[in-house]
Amino acid sequence: MLMTNNRTIKYFNCFRQKILSLEVSDFDKLALDIFRFQAENNVVYSEYLKFRKIPFQEVDFVEQIPFLPIEFFKKHQVICGNPKDFEGFYSSSGTTGVQTSRHYYWKEDFYLQHSLNLFEKEYGSIEDFHILALLPSYLERKGSSLVRMTDYFITRSNSKHSGYYLYNQRELVEKLHDLKDDPRKILLLGVTFALLDLAESGLKIPENKNFFVMETGGMKGRRREMIREEVHDILQGSFGISQVHSEYGMTELMSQAYSIGEGKYNLPPTMRVLLRDINDPLSLTFRSQGGINIIDLANFHSCSFIETQDLGKKGHDGSVEVLGRFDNSVIRGCNLMVN
Repeated sequence: MLMTNNRTIKYFNCFRQKILSLEVSDFDKLALDIFRFQAENNVVYSEYLKFRKIPFQEVDFVEQIPFLPIEFFKKHQVICGNPKDFEGFYSSSGTTGVQTSRHYYWKEDFYLQHSLNLFEKEYGSIEDFHILALLPSYLERKGSSLVRMTDYFITRSNSKHSGYYLYNQRELVEKLHDLKDDPRKILLLGVTFALLDLAESGLKIPENKNFFVMETGGMKGRRREMIREEVHDILQGSFGISQVHSEYGMTELMSQAYSIGEGKYNLPPTMRVLLRDINDPLSLTFRSQGGINIIDLANFHSCSFIETQDLGKKGHDGSVEVLGRFDNSVIRGCNLMVN
């Protein structure tokens, strides 16, 4: 039974406060609370549970929660409550002729503040950075959650040097030279194919111990798919850096995970990965490798339990390594094929 509009908004505000605090003291309890809320108030997820013949009242453990296949975001409006309460949506990049995902958001300021909280938890204050963004394919279309996040980071960095570089590689390198002796850190945030284009341009990148490179994945059909080690070797050699950082995010998620090297992502307090059996997508596996199911508590307004098309490996330290994609999956623009 759907809640009244006022009660739904009350729940939204309650979940929002808990997520923004990053004080998730009992992940399982909050995940189950959100599950029960979504099972009653998300029409698409509710119908999916009925199709699976799973009474949500009988789900007592996180491991029993069914995960919604990510493909549903392409064909349905996956939301809780009244569509009129939602400010807009983000859309995935996709390739020509391929239907893209839409993730509707309740309040964009929540997504932006939450994204900043997760970045600063991993890297410290955004004001310690100049943000140089190399995201040509994303800037050339509307609705990218990555671009909106980067916009916000650039603004909050309070740096006159922060900004976007479309295809003007020489201007970007000149900026790196100008900032060579600047005390602030420099974060070059880029889609993978654009970083590789810069690395192979022949332009000399100045050495700087405060220089960080972060790839967001994605070849966008511009280059052949490459394993992570090959990509990182090229970037490290050309940019004179010891490691390449990575961001793991997607249109269908409000949270991001970061890797400081070697492709192992540290999950934020609002995310958890459960691996599923590659031969039985409805069953979890206790093996170290499998299909990636993600719980993102920040998706409280849509669906927090997503069955992705990524393959992954979990480490003993709780980190997650993305190993690639299922063979029958469409390559997603925001994900780097890594093995």
